[in-house]
Amino acid sequence: MDFIVELPDSRGNTVILTIIDRFSKMGHYVPLRKLPSAAELVPIFINHVVRIHGIPLGIVSDRGTQFVSRFWKGFCKNVGIDLSFSSAYHPQTNGAAERANQNVEKYLRCFISEQQDNWSDLLPWAEYALNSAVSESTGHSPFFTVYGFDPPMLPTTFSDTTIPALDDHLASLKDTWGKVKEALKKSSAIQKIKADRHRRQAPVYQVGDRVWLSSRNIKLLVPSMKLAPRFIGPYKVLRRLNPVSYALALPPHIRIHNVFHVSLLKPLLCNRYTRARIPPPPISVEGEEEFEVQAILDARVSRGTLQYLVDWVGYGPEDRSWLPAAEVHAPRLVKAFYVAHPRAPGGRPVAARGGGVLSRTALVSRPALDLGGAWQRLPRCSLARRRVITQPAALTWGARGRGLA
Repeated sequence: MDFIVELPDSRGNTVILTIIDRFSKMGHYVPLRKLPSAAELVPIFINHVVRIHGIPLGIVSDRGTQFVSRFWKGFCKNVGIDLSFSSAYHPQTNGAAERANQNVEKYLRCFISEQQDNWSDLLPWAEYALNSAVSESTGHSPFFTVYGFDPPMLPTTFSDTTIPALDDHLASLKDTWGKVKEALKKSSAIQKIKADRHRRQAPVYQVGDRVWLSSRNIKLLVPSMKLAPRFIGPYKVLRRLNPVSYALALPPHIRIHNVFHVSLLKPLLCNRYTRARIPPPPISVEGEEEFEVQAILDARVSRGTLQYLVDWVGYGPEDRSWLPAAEVHAPRLVKAFYVAHPRAPGGRPVAARGGGVLSRTALVSRPALDLGGAWQRLPRCSLARRRVITQPAALTWGARGRGLA
């Protein structure tokens, strides 16, 4: 089951519900005014599937809101229907419906009017033609597979009637039917050629293997997607669901379904070329996003305010930024910087107990927060307030000011 959406208005309809039987390949195409809710989908399903064919054993669909809702899942569970969902960003898993969508769209594209407002009138003929065409996988038409005989075809000629309007309608019907058959024949031939050209043996991954994941369907925080890495990771394979679908161990900040088609994966090879990793995600601390600081690289005085050049863990040189010293709560990194650069801007140095040199004017105005947890030893910075946080440090007192060791 699938939907064709955003169609031009035709008698108030803008959506087509596609229903394909995986065994016989028979399809039903239902025009709808809009995408239905789960509660609205149930009576549509009963009227167009259950009423004609009975209750199916299983349904394959994408992860649309209607299909993953508790209402739809509860209905299917209670009537004995097993639900399966296509892999993330690989609708070909729901291949029967996807191919049917393509065929219907091609058919309608050939015969709709310039205003594109008559497709709902042509939809029944599209269904009739598609269900009458011989399927490559079964060797029979869907109609024959279900009913045991092929439906009668339209006659090649019609006798004249005494009703001009009827004569015009029959002539139009004859012309349309001939074009439909020819279009479907060409479409099937083209699809077969394209499929054979790109078909190859799918690689096999074992649980625990590390693979690269295609980034073409993942929104990366980069200035330009044209220059973004084509693959990210590597990520560990958790399990193999079937010969072409794998579940990966994704980091928490990639909030998508973790099952991917094998065509989106590449094996991890040991070579001197590396693909990009997604920068580490922020950690939520008291409702704010905190980022880890790698090092303090430089110091300067800008408009009378001491600032530090901060290098962030997991980010490149282009993401380094200047922060006011009063907002930096990374005493160990500040101390290490002044040990390496004792003459850097920051005022007269004051000897700190336990060794090292710490600039008195670089001291922060408030103590670091006690955040708890194993990660609190890491210096971090708030994206909103640019506050760098690390674990509470012992106080050492200089001659005229206080410092954090």
